[in-house]
Amino acid sequence: MDDFAALRQRMVDNQIRPSEVTDHDVIKAFLSVPREKFVSPAERPFAYADRDLRMGGPAGSPRMMMTPVHLARLVQKLNRGPEAKVLVIGCGTGYSAAILGRLAGRVIAVEEEDALAVQARQLLEDIGAANVAVVSGPLVAGFPAEAPYDAILVDGAVEVLPDALIRQLKPDGVLGVIERDDRLSRAMVYERIGDDAGKWPLFEASAALLPGFERKREFVF
Repeated sequence: MDDFAALRQRMVDNQIRPSEVTDHDVIKAFLSVPREKFVSPAERPFAYADRDLRMGGPAGSPRMMMTPVHLARLVQKLNRGPEAKVLVIGCGTGYSAAILGRLAGRVIAVEEEDALAVQARQLLEDIGAANVAVVSGPLVAGFPAEAPYDAILVDGAVEVLPDALIRQLKPDGVLGVIERDDRLSRAMVYERIGDDAGKWPLFEASAALLPGFERKREFVF
């Protein structure tokens, strides 16, 4: 049987710490959440590998978990703390929401695939993440009913980021996402400044594209 606690420690020591993740609370969160519970059964032996992994949910689901390093570096840039309210877009089986549940006062996690949302609720209950609520709905809409948020994590890649998500941030709120186009794929941070938003790149990154965030393709005849 795999010693998942030892593998979790190795993930933090060999992947996360050397990747400019220095926040002790973030490191403790990654040490405390059992990632192997949130991946599909076939992926459990690789739960702590530095690669995208298939989530649970229905057979054939294309949804993938972000690599631990990319997730940790994005989470480190978000506003956190016991008073913070955080939104997770595309929570899947709930791993990123569980991490943020260790770092924020309240987490709202949005998932549009019903089987994944059901699984996320059960897994989060199993690990005692009582401050995380999973809601069902289209990912591109976010969850305006609980807005504004101190931080938003988009748990996957986008080609287009809707302005509606930025508007769900508080003033000075921060959104972390991986954006990709035809040439580059980068982790980005957006900060709401009044009615506008500033943005800056963090690092080159890749992740599976979330449904609904695709760029409309133009056909040339």
